[in-house]
Amino acid sequence: MKIIGIGNAIVDVICKVEDDFLSKNNLTKSTMKLIFDENEFKNLLSSLKVEKTVSGGSVANSIVGLSQLGNEVGFIGKVSDDDLGGKYEEGLKQENVKYFYSKKKEELPTGTCLILVTPDSERTMCTFLGTAGKINENDVNAEAIKQSEIILLEGYLWDEGDPKKAFDKAIQSANKVAMSLSDQFCVDRHKPHFLELVKTKLDITFANEQEIMSLVDAKSFDEVVSFSKSLGKIIVLTRGEKGAVAINEDEVVECGINKGLKIVDLTGAGDLFAAGFLHGHVNNMTLKECLDKGTEMSSKVIQQIGARL
Repeated sequence: MKIIGIGNAIVDVICKVEDDFLSKNNLTKSTMKLIFDENEFKNLLSSLKVEKTVSGGSVANSIVGLSQLGNEVGFIGKVSDDDLGGKYEEGLKQENVKYFYSKKKEELPTGTCLILVTPDSERTMCTFLGTAGKINENDVNAEAIKQSEIILLEGYLWDEGDPKKAFDKAIQSANKVAMSLSDQFCVDRHKPHFLELVKTKLDITFANEQEIMSLVDAKSFDEVVSFSKSLGKIIVLTRGEKGAVAINEDEVVECGINKGLKIVDLTGAGDLFAAGFLHGHVNNMTLKECLDKGTEMSSKVIQQIGARL
């Protein structure tokens, strides 16, 4: 198997909202808010019109993208044996993703993420992790990981306690490890741990410019480049309108954004960017070709997802 993803198994619930909905509910645009109270989450959901539901989660989105590119892939994530858990599993199977998890009835329901798409195509997420956030080392199939070329992790998954043990077991079993830093709030919460992972455990790190600058306390992007060169590992960075950069020791390659795109929805752009890059990596493409493939994939998704709502 080429790649196994390990992440929060989340059913994405996509809704279109106006900007004032965010302000009324004290939400910060383009970020992810964790909701711990199930009743609070249900109340928020009840005020929305649901456009679409899909099997999601950051890493799962990337894995589906890799499958669509023709790679043999799998996913590990915790769901409950409930209606949404069944739909989640079936959704992955339809995308030719091998699901390395046997669901059972859990105390908490299957995790859910509200993806709120505003008119400017930005997405703001409200996530109730449910049982997804209770993943533990017993849920991680070490043998499957050993048989894969590389694993892909998400920063969202990392937390003290059982999730950290699952994270550690996955890394110890892996041949190569890639990880997305996921979100600036996530980086700020776990900065010392993430910095140690980037320096010592990860072979490939995905981040946007804000996340990596926060991680290394950089005052300029040049400082980020210097830090990345010193690691001797692959650092892949998205920079919004400035495009993307990949750094591997002294090799630094850039790719500009595709001009003239009709952006209808930015949901999943980062996830598909990682999928494109990893597709190139496991198929022995050059660093520049990997970066170009990531940019191509993210460009396609931002022009398509919202159009299907």
